[in-house]
Amino acid sequence: MTTPAPSDAGRALVLFSGGQDSTVALAWALERFASVETIGFDYGQRHSVELECRPAIRAALLARGGRYAERLGPDHLVDLKSLGAISETALTRDSEIAFSESGLPTTFVPGRNLIFLSFAAAVAYRRHAKHIVLGVCETDYSGYPDCRDDTIKAMQVALGLGLDRRLVLHTPLMWRDKAQTFALAKALGGQDFLDLVIEQSHSCYLGDRRTRHDWGYGCGACPACDLRAKGYAAYLVSPEDSGPSHES
Repeated sequence: MTTPAPSDAGRALVLFSGGQDSTVALAWALERFASVETIGFDYGQRHSVELECRPAIRAALLARGGRYAERLGPDHLVDLKSLGAISETALTRDSEIAFSESGLPTTFVPGRNLIFLSFAAAVAYRRHAKHIVLGVCETDYSGYPDCRDDTIKAMQVALGLGLDRRLVLHTPLMWRDKAQTFALAKALGGQDFLDLVIEQSHSCYLGDRRTRHDWGYGCGACPACDLRAKGYAAYLVSPEDSGPSHES
């Protein structure tokens, strides 16, 4: 039996890296849109293992059947290694993860999300998708300016003008912390989906898929692992708090 499409049904494209946030954002999109495609970017990232997690997560979602199998469409992987080549950051070089003189962490890749959204918009244009979903947030993040709500809203305006077509950028995690993102995962897909997020998604900046913690795999020391570990610990204290009811 076909699952009825939601009232705001349409075509959506999800920026899907293979990380915790983008995996939850993908499930959020599958709840709301009749057709959902994914897009990922190989930009020479140091933690390229996240790209290997993407097909496994998609396969697990398809195996769940129901709306996941019915609504999850093709995946697009874009080669953006030139971004890594021009970036002197700890995500694209074997260098120390620390805070720079600017106050931003050395993991900040200048222009990354702006470039991702530009390419995603080009694909969305070709695929006739009005909605673009991404898992950025500014609640508990590393201070990246291209994750801020104001930045995403400005990009929505710029892309709409540049393409002469209305695009809607959705950021369901913008005002959620990591604990609430874990809770949202369970609210969206039950314990099975939460287990999938923990086991299959990747956050560690060093690409560690050998060391298993209760919150998933990672080195346990980098900023991404620290956020995920603290978020999971807070989730266990308040497992029902999935964050704000209004989701953009």
